[in-house]
Amino acid sequence: MATSMRVSVIGTGYLGATHAAAMAELGFEVTGVDVDPAKVDLLASGRVPFFEPGLPELLQKHLATGRLRFTTDLAAAVADADIHFICVGTPQQAGSSAANLDYVEVAVAAVARAMSRDGLVVGKSTVPVGTGERLRVLLAALTPEGVAAELVWNPEFLREGRAVEDTLRPDRIVIGGASPAAEAMLREVYATPIAAGTPVITCDLPTAELVKVSANAFLATKISFINAIAELCEAAGADVTVLADALGHDARIGRRFLNAGLGFGGGCLPKDIRALTHRAGELGAPQIASLMRRVDEINMRQRERVVELAIAACDGSVLDARIAVLGAAFKPDTDDVRDSPALSVAAALHLRGAQVSVYDPAAGETGRRTFPTLTFAASTAEAVRGADVVLVLTEWPEFVDASPVALAELARGRTVIDARNCLDADAWRAAGWTLHALGRGAPADVRSVVFA
Repeated sequence: MATSMRVSVIGTGYLGATHAAAMAELGFEVTGVDVDPAKVDLLASGRVPFFEPGLPELLQKHLATGRLRFTTDLAAAVADADIHFICVGTPQQAGSSAANLDYVEVAVAAVARAMSRDGLVVGKSTVPVGTGERLRVLLAALTPEGVAAELVWNPEFLREGRAVEDTLRPDRIVIGGASPAAEAMLREVYATPIAAGTPVITCDLPTAELVKVSANAFLATKISFINAIAELCEAAGADVTVLADALGHDARIGRRFLNAGLGFGGGCLPKDIRALTHRAGELGAPQIASLMRRVDEINMRQRERVVELAIAACDGSVLDARIAVLGAAFKPDTDDVRDSPALSVAAALHLRGAQVSVYDPAAGETGRRTFPTLTFAASTAEAVRGADVVLVLTEWPEFVDASPVALAELARGRTVIDARNCLDADAWRAAGWTLHALGRGAPADVRSVVFA
């Protein structure tokens, strides 16, 4: 689809870089903007500063077509565009559960000052409800006289590891607070997925702001629910994976996000449910705040459980024990280690004196930068060699498909803790391993420890 509409994308992290490349794929002239010159240079050379399947190819394709470019010159990019997507981060504030909106506010203010013609500012970042109205005031105050600017919210729903597919073929498009003209512009932007059957939900600004964080809150609740049930399964000698399969056949429940184990992490779910808790408290909605607080607590408890299992496997102390940690990313198909449960467990064991060797197929470098005191191996075999205990903490196919017989020949001990319930328990036990999995029968007695 060829179009004369020009697009600027402010922020080129996971969201922005993917959105910029996808907009070019949909036929638009796109300029990605970032304050980091090194990141801009990397993207402009066709390289991605993070691991995201399919994105490097899409990026290189549209750098070659000329429809996509990157710059640090926000003013020039904005002056040349009709629609401006705000894709900057909203991390958790230091010392608070609230979202840090500094980057969003700076981005909107910069776009407003640089606009030289009428245009549409589209928020995609995940923000607390009420943010859009404040940004509209800011936009109106800073836009040059004679220039008409409108701000709407179009939340993102991409998943790391599947970001390209989720952007090009979304399961829904939400447009919040748009005038008929603004809605028409966004329908033109998303004409291809709309024509393919993607539903469009139009709503007010607060509803659009709440959709993404509510989706994340629900998914987090589902994960914490099955993990709470997993603890009951352990006490009763039941198998949580079979239980989850049975629940999943109920169309009202579904099987996805009912995998018991180490719990959720990453750059979205943890900070989004905390920001929701904080904002709900500000608005006087204690029930959702209380629920999200408990969801967060259950999730963090799973990390403690894995540490307890590792300590029990080492007869009550991991001091000088060699522990192989398979996985560093918070989930497969990404190198993102933000709030990674795997690295949280690895660091806790390291602090207790264990000799921890971590391996991840994609997140070795990002993990090393985040936890420089940990030792990172170059392969599964290197991590497992000489280990007293093996912990599978990220369900990469490489670990799921690994030969338990071959790994048994490398390890010193024969205990594996399957914290993602992803291994073939019968095959591992047949190879001589003692396997512990969260929620799958009563494990060996574990002592309560303080989680650092």
